[in-house]
Amino acid sequence: MAVLVTGANRGIGLALCRRYAARGEHVVACCRRASEALRALPVRIEEGVDVTDPASLAALDARLEGERLDVLLLGAGILRRESLEAMDFEAIAEQFEVNALGALRSAVTLLHRVPRGGKVAFLTSRMGSIADNTSGGYYGYRMSKAALNAAGRSLALDLRERGIAVVLLHPGFVRTDMTGGMGDMDPEESAALLVERIDELTLERTGRFVHARGEELPW
Repeated sequence: MAVLVTGANRGIGLALCRRYAARGEHVVACCRRASEALRALPVRIEEGVDVTDPASLAALDARLEGERLDVLLLGAGILRRESLEAMDFEAIAEQFEVNALGALRSAVTLLHRVPRGGKVAFLTSRMGSIADNTSGGYYGYRMSKAALNAAGRSLALDLRERGIAVVLLHPGFVRTDMTGGMGDMDPEESAALLVERIDELTLERTGRFVHARGEELPW
């Protein structure tokens, strides 16, 4: 099985690459700059991949000429910390470009490489849930992940006839650089759970917003 991962150089993306490589899968690890930890893995590394740049993604697609991708695992993302008292509209726009448009752009560019029976998994966040927002703040991150959820839901419906299943995955509260080392699980634990969710994904379950532990989340 061939798995392509974006945001592969650190955190959850790196842990996912490690997990799939340990299973013997062919992993295409995409990032802007590879980390030493990523270079240590038995994976194919594609550097210089910027999900906000159509030309960068087109170049990646060209380098994958002739390859089939059974799983697109789109995890590249950024988090900024705006508040009502410290609003930053440029940072909000940046998060939309990476978290929502970048993920959708990556999927659309590479979908022709995904066969019937293939899968598309977006790493989103329960912070994109409107129903679950009880604390406010984080305007750009919440808005961008809500937009990603909407895109993923539409993609699931549009790809059903092509036999491709889509899932929107919340990885949990994971201790990474993005969270400042806070969280209730390590990247490796999250990756193991996420792989389980992707393994069990079928067309009957396409288009759902799911926690890494398996519970369905409210939109």
